Amino acid sequence: MQGLGPSGLGLRIGAPVLALVISLLITMGLLRVTGADPFSSITSMIDYGTTDNSIVDILNRATRYYLSAVAVAIGFRMALLNIGVDGQYRLAAMLSAALGGALTLPAPIGQFLVILSAMLIGGLWAAIAGVLKVTRGVSEVLSTIMLNAIATGLIAYLLNDQRLAEVRPGSNNVATAPIPDSGRVGPFNDVLTALFSGPGLIAVLIVGSAVIVYSVHRRQAAGGEGSGAAPGLVLGAIGAVVFMVVTALVVAPVLSDLPGQVYGLLPMAVVVGVVFWVVVNHTRFGFDLRVSGLSPTAAQASGVSARRMIVITMVASGAVAGLIGMPELLGASYEYSLNFPAGLGFTGITVALLGRNHPAGIALAALLFAFLDQTSDVLQEVDVPKEIVGVMQGVVVLTVVIVYELVRRWEIRLQQRTVADELATGHDLAAKGAPS
Repeated sequence: MQGLGPSGLGLRIGAPVLALVISLLITMGLLRVTGADPFSSITSMIDYGTTDNSIVDILNRATRYYLSAVAVAIGFRMALLNIGVDGQYRLAAMLSAALGGALTLPAPIGQFLVILSAMLIGGLWAAIAGVLKVTRGVSEVLSTIMLNAIATGLIAYLLNDQRLAEVRPGSNNVATAPIPDSGRVGPFNDVLTALFSGPGLIAVLIVGSAVIVYSVHRRQAAGGEGSGAAPGLVLGAIGAVVFMVVTALVVAPVLSDLPGQVYGLLPMAVVVGVVFWVVVNHTRFGFDLRVSGLSPTAAQASGVSARRMIVITMVASGAVAGLIGMPELLGASYEYSLNFPAGLGFTGITVALLGRNHPAGIALAALLFAFLDQTSDVLQEVDVPKEIVGVMQGVVVLTVVIVYELVRRWEIRLQQRTVADELATGHDLAAKGAPS
């Protein structure tokens, strides 16, 4: 059967755009109901969110949201709902912070030790839910919720001046011992300046454009969309031009001269996303993972142990969850205290849903949520309660889920109609895709 051609491409591009437009209209309606001027409110958010300091905060927030969403997406790809990401990353951050504060090691050994210990702790904590599921049939939703509560109690017990923490002078705050300078990660600003100015910018434009052209062409060829190589190359060239214009005129001037400190572990989040995409889509393990999620019976019949894949997937999800707190721990706070960011695991679930479990989609969703959270305070200046941002985020997610489901059903109908037309005209489907 031939692909859907331009209609399929149009659906893939139009679906997220349509979802965002609908969610924006609904949000403006909600703002109007509250008695606020929707245009002035959104304008205030955009003006505040595009300042240099806000951009730094948005990038840092998005880094944490992205790692959290990837941890959740690993489970989603096998039809597992890892609700316990929040407990896994907080427990991993606290114990690894205590370890990092107790040891003074030369760089980069100290950093690697803290990061690896966090991954190990997060993976082992998530493994409990996986083992309970395969041995006792306990739902991972129930077990991870309980493990979140246990992790919270364990952290409260250990974060005490008689155990792993110390009281900060002049306050009631308790925290682990500070990580020494040799175990910290510096800001990423200098690298961003080098990448988005001069020769670095030229290299980014060339490499990025080549990747876009290759990816689009490869996807078009794999899907049988269009005839020959021309459509893929044309679409890739259009995407490359858009990338070059946006990067050179919008992104580069901003990222090349940021005033605040961008997390030094931002590249780690990028690497995690790339590894996730490659492993899930281009390895035997990723194929086994997806098949086990779709049909454990079929996976078992093909020689794949679905029970083993459940445990491995939970461990992998927990290991990535352990990384969530590392950018903040090694790049900003250097200790785990009562003020350490919490609730990121639940935000990750929402971001993963919005990003459709794809690394690129998750990145855009993380930036969107980071922007909304960063600009929530400015709404009070225009007499709008900042809690409306939570409503806006919920509207965006619900709209995207509904629109994508409608698009999915539409694509199925188009495929069925295409098959029916080809059968009615007597076309040989197998011969049609074979080389002449």
